[in-house]
Amino acid sequence: MINYREVLTKKEECGIVGIALARGNAALPIFYALYALQHRGQESAGIAVSVSAGEDNGKGSETSKYTRNIPLIKGMGFVYEVFDHPRLESLKGNIGIGHVRYSTTGASAVENAEPLLVNYQRGKIAIAHNGNLVNTAELRRELERDGRVFHSDTDTEVIAHLLAKELVRHDPIEAVKELMKRVIGSYSLVILLNNILIAVRDPLGIKPLCLGEIRDENGKRGYIIASESPAIDMLGGVLMRDVRPGEILIVKGEDLESHQLYRGKNTAHCVFEYIYFARADSVLDGQLVYDVRMKIGKRLAEECGVEADIVSPVPDSGITFAIGYAKRAGLDYMEGFIKNRYVGRTFIMPEKASRDTAVRLKLNVVQANVEGKRIVLVDDSIVRGTTSRRIVDNLRKKGAKEVHMRIGSPPIIAPCYLGINTPTRDELLASNRNLDEICAFLHADSIGYLSMKGLIDSVGIAASNLCLGCLTEKYPVEIPGEVCIARQLKLTQF
Repeated sequence: MINYREVLTKKEECGIVGIALARGNAALPIFYALYALQHRGQESAGIAVSVSAGEDNGKGSETSKYTRNIPLIKGMGFVYEVFDHPRLESLKGNIGIGHVRYSTTGASAVENAEPLLVNYQRGKIAIAHNGNLVNTAELRRELERDGRVFHSDTDTEVIAHLLAKELVRHDPIEAVKELMKRVIGSYSLVILLNNILIAVRDPLGIKPLCLGEIRDENGKRGYIIASESPAIDMLGGVLMRDVRPGEILIVKGEDLESHQLYRGKNTAHCVFEYIYFARADSVLDGQLVYDVRMKIGKRLAEECGVEADIVSPVPDSGITFAIGYAKRAGLDYMEGFIKNRYVGRTFIMPEKASRDTAVRLKLNVVQANVEGKRIVLVDDSIVRGTTSRRIVDNLRKKGAKEVHMRIGSPPIIAPCYLGINTPTRDELLASNRNLDEICAFLHADSIGYLSMKGLIDSVGIAASNLCLGCLTEKYPVEIPGEVCIARQLKLTQF
């Protein structure tokens, strides 16, 4: 059985959001924010809510504070498939967290959907995670020896159990500090700890996380913490800033606390957020992604120019690159493909259908735009290359005279261990082929990749502050069998 989603796209990351309102229910705004983050994961969605300390008017004993209920609904599918009006209405609470997922550690199954809810001695913890730990197995074995019972195979549950263990001995700030000493890898977290909202970003800032302010209809201030700024825009909020690497934010009622727990000598922001994962209208660590991609397209034209008639993108990820390329090259920008946006996730290909048909379901060639033309075909990156080859073949079938592929990143030569489900080295097109061999595999007339310098200049962040592991085979954290540059990223505890 062919899974068209696997055929057509590289997998994406998870998206997280946490919202704290002065009053009212947080579930509906979380639902809208998750819509804005849907591109980061389509396998599952979930929302958990609670009532903040300021909303219970001081009612309840000290014991009831620790046994507070945290309603949670999650399921497989897109946000709109998991939630309808009755479900959202049933989630009563003015603070909450949400998650959209694709699987990194842990299979695609409902038990691995997030937020994840666990009980601990003083109440409940709901947690949503974007990232991937590289020492999950070691930590899980340790926790199992301590008698902890796991109900999923995700690294998020490992984080939850570690946090629960530390919360028995420490206040929330110290507990998170101890947690961060143990976990290795990438993590942006939003957490409901009984009746407070907590957000955490790893000390290297590998995964994005930002803070915004929102106002209710009475002008009361609330807060939103999300993977990307469009989630804030969706709610009419104002982007305040990025959550700093190694920072913890705590929202109690209407009060926002910031504690800088760790700081690295360098950061290690994932460069593929700028190349592919993030929405073009996102502002990540002070950079508008659209501007970065325009610069990449222009630089690509400077470095890999070729005589052609038109510039065409592979939708949607190649669009902004192609616009920049066309502007700098002085060529017409034309759509060689129209994307079918109505191929639902539940569509199942019949057994006899070919992979070419799967591609055409998503991308239809505009024959009048490509016939007899020399085309510069622009995409963000190439992973396995099989889909790119079918796209080139489809252009040729519709009469394209020449197809020159131009890629808005350097070749991907190594796996990602920090939150992107990339193939092994043997499956990566560029890991063991030179440019001529890549070009021949793709059936293209020429191939051109952006240089590493071109990428760094376009992103506008020093290479020492980016994670470039999939492009350089050098990683910012210790990964068995890989080269580590962690000595340049020594952490300083506050």
